[in-house]
Amino acid sequence: MPASKVVMGPDGHLIVPDNPVIPFIEGDGIGPDVWSASKLVLDAAVEHIYSGKRKIEWLEILAGEKAFNETGDWLPAESLDIAREYLVSIKGPLTTPVGGGIRSLNVALRQELDLYVCLRPVKWYKGVPSPVVHPENVNMVIFRENTEDIYAGIEFAMGTPEAEKLLHFLVNDLHAGKKIRFPETSAFGIKPVSKEGSERLIRAAIKYALEHNLPSVTIVHKGNIMKYTEGAFKLWGYALAEREFGDKVYTWGQWENARKTQGEDAANARLKRAESQGKLIIKDVIADNFLQQILLSPGDYSVVATLNLNGDYISDAAAASVGGIGIAPGANINYITGHAVFEATHGTAPRFANTNTMNPSSLLLSGVMMLEYLGWTEAAECIEEALATTIKRKRVTIDFYNLMHDATLLKTSEFAQEIIKNLV
Repeated sequence: MPASKVVMGPDGHLIVPDNPVIPFIEGDGIGPDVWSASKLVLDAAVEHIYSGKRKIEWLEILAGEKAFNETGDWLPAESLDIAREYLVSIKGPLTTPVGGGIRSLNVALRQELDLYVCLRPVKWYKGVPSPVVHPENVNMVIFRENTEDIYAGIEFAMGTPEAEKLLHFLVNDLHAGKKIRFPETSAFGIKPVSKEGSERLIRAAIKYALEHNLPSVTIVHKGNIMKYTEGAFKLWGYALAEREFGDKVYTWGQWENARKTQGEDAANARLKRAESQGKLIIKDVIADNFLQQILLSPGDYSVVATLNLNGDYISDAAAASVGGIGIAPGANINYITGHAVFEATHGTAPRFANTNTMNPSSLLLSGVMMLEYLGWTEAAECIEEALATTIKRKRVTIDFYNLMHDATLLKTSEFAQEIIKNLV
């Protein structure tokens, strides 16, 4: 069967052919090593499960150092056009150019394709070394807003005409001069947070929780300090949940109203009744407290919705409790258009480039997420189980080997072959 494109259907669901063309960026530094290992496993699992009835046709596109060396451009327009045309793609880690140009290739891809959700599942696999006592209690999916907040890149360096103009406006028009401690040596950054951007992120998180029969969505914010951005994010989230999802959810906002009008005992009874009825609980936590709670009581959280900077901190901190970002997958998704870029969440580690020693699990598990997104759940589950078996048998790459007792050290490519052996 000839290869063809993944497209978004009129009902808002992907139409996936049996031989989809999937663009890939192998990445910089250790990217080629972890990509080749991941591709090997992905192809083997698809063949193992579907016996030739389905197959991915891979299409390389350029970004990062390889693109710059071949075209003089860190992110060629052609690569963006192909990613836009074929909807679903996957990438290894990309370097950030030094001394000008694109501030972050990863951020540029998210902005250009409007990939408003950064999806980061955090789950422990038995046998993975962890710094916490009960990593098995960590099982959450983080929805990080991906296009706004300080990552919008609206910054002005100290002493520039733009910074001086903004300072003049703040002092003379908004009368905020007293809030700027050292005006002559200040740089400035602007944090845009929109109602539309917040709502589409929180809507996606709630839909995910309902579709996967999960108990709660936690809105994580710093609204006690940033009242009109992060505080609004929380309020918009509660309002959206009640307006669009009705009896399927119960919010802490509703609990608070019940507490004020009927008393705390009655409010708690209503909350317990909602939980017993299987309603999705929508709650919120201040960001700094949440970073503490994911260590103390991680089992209290299943789906998390948060803004861009908080999400950056939280996703890496949570990943540390289950073995680190070396085994943390990630995806950048626009659920409206269907565009998605699945990616390794770690850096390029150039010191280890071409050594065939690094753990490919982050990129491989991102590939698992991609298969799930395509609806090929049987192949996704097959890989995840084989990876878990391989780790349980202590046949691992150097990162886990150094933290395990009586483990067998494998190269990146050998680790991939071991996973393939364990496909069932």
